[in-house]
Amino acid sequence: MTSNKERLIVIALGGNAFLRKGQKGYAWEQWNNVKNAMKQIADIIEKGYRVVLTHGNGPQVGNILEWMEALKDRLPPLTMDIANAMTQGWIGYMIQQALHNELKKRGINKTVVTIVNQVLVDKDDPAFENPTKYVGPYYDEETAKKLMKEKNWVIKLDPRGGWRRVVPSPNPIDNIEKEAIKKLLKDGFIVIASGGGGIPVVRENGEIKGVEAVIDKDLASEKVATLLSADYFVSLTDVEGVYINFKKPDQKLLRDLTVDEAEKLYNEGHFPPGSMGPKVLAAIRFVKNGGKAAFIGHLEKAKDVIEGKTGTKIHS
Repeated sequence: MTSNKERLIVIALGGNAFLRKGQKGYAWEQWNNVKNAMKQIADIIEKGYRVVLTHGNGPQVGNILEWMEALKDRLPPLTMDIANAMTQGWIGYMIQQALHNELKKRGINKTVVTIVNQVLVDKDDPAFENPTKYVGPYYDEETAKKLMKEKNWVIKLDPRGGWRRVVPSPNPIDNIEKEAIKKLLKDGFIVIASGGGGIPVVRENGEIKGVEAVIDKDLASEKVATLLSADYFVSLTDVEGVYINFKKPDQKLLRDLTVDEAEKLYNEGHFPPGSMGPKVLAAIRFVKNGGKAAFIGHLEKAKDVIEGKTGTKIHS
């Protein structure tokens, strides 16, 4: 039987690892959240698993884009791929420091490292013709129309209120630094990779270059998990697991699903694209690509999620 020490888990951290509902995003709030989250991750490492961490960056990259917009008359705005790289350093730094300190307290001598990670997408992906991912600040209609003309942006009315820029969310097809991640794992490092879905790049004339897009964090995390031949893929969020009829009187938590059952429910439209949909799709892809099992559950119960005591398990 395979020991925990030989088992590799890719863990995708949801936004609640950094910012909770109702918080403003002060540095001390983010540090408190990350420190608490890393206690959960340290529990898993303490069990002997090898771990790769990924994370989202929705609020953070939105903040950077808003700062750029606010200061555009004083400093030239940068591109979205650069903003994504900035969040990989920002969030990766916080995770690696907090996890380093937590592991030291437990007498675990492991080095945590963050890589600036590019993820390949297809330049002909249909997403580029139909941008759907809301990013950055809210605008009034007059400002939105002005920006559309000045910057050639696509701006749409966000159902949550106000006009916002929308960008493509293409499908991840490869991880550019995958061999570096494999080498770091082999040498015993705990790796933070594919932050914010990875920096989206395309191949053009034999070179890679960044594009104005946002890759879904869970789909990019599944891609790295599959490329690394991970045993398990875990998506940690702020709900107990996968529900049908979520927040309705007849909501039901689904604790155990075969990949066929999960795919049927996904295709029937039970999981909204803006919330649980990408997590379920990532879990389906991982298992169909040869992973042992995927888990979706609450960040604060991470160890129990991978032990099947809570959350949702999707398997072959």
